[in-house]
Amino acid sequence: QVQLVESGGGLVQAGGSLRLSCVASGAIFSIDDVAWYRQAPGKQRELVAGISSVRSTYYVDSVKGRFTISRDSAKNTMYLQMNSLKPEDTAVYYCNAVVSSPGRRLPYDAWGQGTQVTVSS
Repeated sequence: QVQLVESGGGLVQAGGSLRLSCVASGAIFSIDDVAWYRQAPGKQRELVAGISSVRSTYYVDSVKGRFTISRDSAKNTMYLQMNSLKPEDTAVYYCNAVVSSPGRRLPYDAWGQGTQVTVSS
């Protein structure tokens, strides 16, 4: 069993910054792609940023230039640095990882429990 635990969410004023962290633990053989998603009230969950095992990155247009995704493979940890936050960034943020575990033939998606980010205007 693999667990992803997020931290770093909170309340911040518009223009401020937050850094989200997500630590993976448990029966991990390797972690491939990792990503951050978010879900605002009444909206579908959307992919915010992703980073592959070879460090190629993806960002949704609305966060380009403001958010930075990174990972520390030695620590099984991923980060999302969020700068110049806007009220429309308010959402629950979830980390996601494609994990290979001993005893499981295929990689699978693991999800964190989510962390609330609220940006006040």
